[in-house]
Amino acid sequence: MIPETLPAELRQILESLLAQGELFLAGLMRPWNLYQIVIALALFAAAHLASRMVAPRVHGWMRGLEGVAKWRMRILVLLQRRIRMLFFALLLWATVWLMREVTWPSRSYLLGIFAELATAWVFIAVATRLIGNPVMRSLVRYGAWTWVTLSILNLTEAARQALDSIGVSFGEGRLTLWLILQALVLLIALVTLARFAATVSAARIRTNQDISPSMQVLAVKFLQVLLYGAAFFVALKLVGVDLTGLAVLSGAIGVGLGFGLQKVVSNLVSGVIILLDKSIKPGDVISLGETFGWINSLGARYVSITTRDGKEYLIPNEDLITGQVVNWSHSNDFVRLDIHFGTAYGDDPHKVRRIAVEAAAATNRVLADRPPVCHIVGFGDSSVDYILRFWIRDPTGGLTNIRGNVYLALWDAFQEHGISIPFPQREVRVLEGSELATRAVD
Repeated sequence: MIPETLPAELRQILESLLAQGELFLAGLMRPWNLYQIVIALALFAAAHLASRMVAPRVHGWMRGLEGVAKWRMRILVLLQRRIRMLFFALLLWATVWLMREVTWPSRSYLLGIFAELATAWVFIAVATRLIGNPVMRSLVRYGAWTWVTLSILNLTEAARQALDSIGVSFGEGRLTLWLILQALVLLIALVTLARFAATVSAARIRTNQDISPSMQVLAVKFLQVLLYGAAFFVALKLVGVDLTGLAVLSGAIGVGLGFGLQKVVSNLVSGVIILLDKSIKPGDVISLGETFGWINSLGARYVSITTRDGKEYLIPNEDLITGQVVNWSHSNDFVRLDIHFGTAYGDDPHKVRRIAVEAAAATNRVLADRPPVCHIVGFGDSSVDYILRFWIRDPTGGLTNIRGNVYLALWDAFQEHGISIPFPQREVRVLEGSELATRAVD
C-alpha cells in the first residue's frame, strides 16, 4: 500500500507504476513468457560453461602477445574478464533472430529485452572501467545502468515525473530531486571531460622546452582552475540555475573567507608570485633556515622540499616570500665551497698550497674549468691557517659528501708529503721551590 502522507502527485505516479508492475508480472505468468525466461536461464548456463572453457585459452593467448599497445591490451583484459556476459549477449541475440524468423515477434519479446540489457551492461562495464577514479567510476556505472534499464523498459518518463515531484520550494524557485540528479550527471560528465583535457594539456605543456619549469607549473595550475571552474558553472547553467544570485552569494562568501582564511589566501597568492617571478622552480637546491634540500614540487599552498636524508618538508609559500632563502641554483648550477685547515709552522706554505690545490682538483665532482685555489688566511696559535676554495655544478648530489671527500684527499696528500696537521698542545711545568701535593681519594 502507498502511504497517504505522500504528495498527491507522487502518490498518483507510484500508483501508476504499481499498476504497470502488476500487469507486467501477470504477463510473465503466461506460457509464452515463462518459456522465454527458461530459455534465458538456459542460455546463461551455456554462456557460463563456454566462458569456463574459452577464458583460459584467451588468457594464454594474451600472455603470448608482444609489442601490443598498452591501451589495446587494457581493452583485451576488460573483454576477457567479461567474456561470460559477452557470450550471454551473443547467444540471446542469436536466439532472438532465430525465433523471429520462425515464430511471432511476441514469442521473443522478453528475450529481446534481456538481449538489450545484457549488451548495454557489457558496454557500460567496459566503458566505465576506463575511468581512473574508483568513486567516479562507480557513480557513472550504476547511474548509466539504471538509466539504460529504465529506457529499455520505457519507464524513463514515469521515473522523471516521480523524481520531479519530490522537492522543496523557496521563493519563486523549486529544487527537485530530478534537478539535483541532472546537475550531478552533468557535473560528473563535464568534470571528467575537464580532467581529461587538463591531463592532456599538462602533458603537452611539460614537454615544451621553451617554457621554464616554474611557468609550466603556473600554466598547469591556471588551466586546471579554469577548466574545473568552467565545468561547474556550465553544469549549473544547463540545469537552469540562475547564476546572478550565485554571484552575489559567492561574493559574500569570499569576503568571509578573506577574513577567516587569511593564511591560506596568503599562501595561495605567495604561490602565484613565486611562479611568476621564477625565484625558485622544481629541481632547485635551496636552504631555508636549517633546511637544505631540493624542490620536489610547487603546490598551491606549499613547496615540497626533499633533504639528503630522505625527509620531505612542506614549506608554506608565505615563508619563501617573507624569509631569506638561499637558492644554490637560481641562475646557474655552479656552487663554490670553502674548506678551512691548518698546517705546522715548519711546513713550506708554498708547497702546502700546491699540494692542497692538486688534491682538490683530483677529487671527483670538483670542476677543472674553475680550478681550486688556496690562500693563507692567518697565523694561528698552533698552525698556519689556510682556506681552500673549489667549485661544483651538481649541488643536488650533496655538499657534505664532497667536502668530506676533499678533506680525505688532503689527509692522504699531506701524509704522502710529510706535512703535519697540528693540534693545540699544553705543557705543564713545576716551578722550582714548589711542592706537588697529592690527596688520597676514598
